[in-house]
Amino acid sequence: MNPRRILSSLAVGAVLLTTASPASASDPWWLAKALASEVTGTKAWHHLKAISEATHAHGGNRVSGSPGYDAAAGYVTKTLTEAGYRVRRQEFTFPDYEMVAEKATETAPVNRALHPLLAYFSVSTTEAGVSAVLAEPAGRATGCTPEDYTGGDVTGKIVLVDAGGCATSLKQVIAADAGAAAVVMNVNYTNPTMNIRHRIVPPADARIPTATLTRAEAQQLRADAAKGEVSLHLDLRSRQITTKGYNLIADTPTGAEADTVVVGSHLDSVDTTPGMNDNAAAAAMQLEIARQLAPHAGKIKNRVRFAWWDAEEKGLVGSQYYVDRLSPEQRAETGLYLNLEMIGSPNFARQVYNGQTPGGPAPEGSKQITKTIGDYFAGRNLPTVGLELDDRSDHSPFIKAGIPAGGVNAGAETLKPAEWVPLFGGTAGEMLDHCYHQSCDTLDNVNPTIFDQFGRAIAWTTGRYAVDALKPTG
Repeated sequence: MNPRRILSSLAVGAVLLTTASPASASDPWWLAKALASEVTGTKAWHHLKAISEATHAHGGNRVSGSPGYDAAAGYVTKTLTEAGYRVRRQEFTFPDYEMVAEKATETAPVNRALHPLLAYFSVSTTEAGVSAVLAEPAGRATGCTPEDYTGGDVTGKIVLVDAGGCATSLKQVIAADAGAAAVVMNVNYTNPTMNIRHRIVPPADARIPTATLTRAEAQQLRADAAKGEVSLHLDLRSRQITTKGYNLIADTPTGAEADTVVVGSHLDSVDTTPGMNDNAAAAAMQLEIARQLAPHAGKIKNRVRFAWWDAEEKGLVGSQYYVDRLSPEQRAETGLYLNLEMIGSPNFARQVYNGQTPGGPAPEGSKQITKTIGDYFAGRNLPTVGLELDDRSDHSPFIKAGIPAGGVNAGAETLKPAEWVPLFGGTAGEMLDHCYHQSCDTLDNVNPTIFDQFGRAIAWTTGRYAVDALKPTG
């Protein structure tokens, strides 16, 4: 047991064990083996189907604050309660945006409707909208530096840029400084009809109306511009609201709190999709892991806390709220965090978070988590590739708080390299999930093979650290 960790005031009905079970004393992998056998994709699919039905019956998405989220959370709570857990809601509020108008029209040389998605926290147009000539950066199409606008005049114009190279927030700041009236951004995905809503972070950086367009629509605008002047009219408006959200948290009733294992996934979705791969599959699998762990709870050494996060899609709000409210002592007693994200991608890669962040190594112990998950797959002759612990999922707040973290992710908009096909199958040059944030992210979009494999791997890892604390080696 790590002497720096003390008992948490967050415990719910914890009963501390003073002796190890005979099974755990003789084989520290006993629970890992048991859970990896008992947790299956077939069993977890029952939960996934129930979440799907709840989502479709209540508006078709699980965006934070929606009836769909409440219905899915109700199912998770009911299933956990039946398994013997006490479920706690951790409630919070956060500044949010509600979309009022998302319209764009090419008015010259032809009249053509476009289908923009206004970025979260973007400046809105007036009710009358913005009418202006289309322009592009004179330099790189991404428009990430002031030099990209040198030699051209975009004053009062609507600038078309490409995604990539820098954050959307920076693109609109630079365009605004160059005099642009608004920005439309080509998301530039291989799927020409795919569009994804971006966000301006921090919101204080919002300068001009900013929205995304599909690659097909952006290419059509460029084709028209090659023949002459193009004019657009934009009606892009949102209003600020305050959204009430809540995480669901359930602890094993036994196990010492001083090396708590936190297992988490986000339950919410974006507003454009039922979100079965992103992220109902992970939430359903986590629910099955909790259900199968329940009968073993009397034999574990370390408490396991299961968390279903809300508002991940609004900027990791739920998990950040949880971490922000941990005292220094409670942070210290959190032994590690395991994250499940998009575990059923149809053109999947078997990605394991690699213990590295964009700025360098993750907290000590993160690489050991990677090794534990990797060893599970290696023992079954299933190859893996590493994935950086970036700021795109709920591990980020834990890492920034100094807590070791790891987990699995089958992939989103990344294009599958040819060299990955012999490792995982699938199709080279296509997105790992072509339905990422799209309406087609239904049950049919979830690959049952990787769903099962990732579920067993996280069950294995949960079982390992529930009976033996993480021993950091880097």
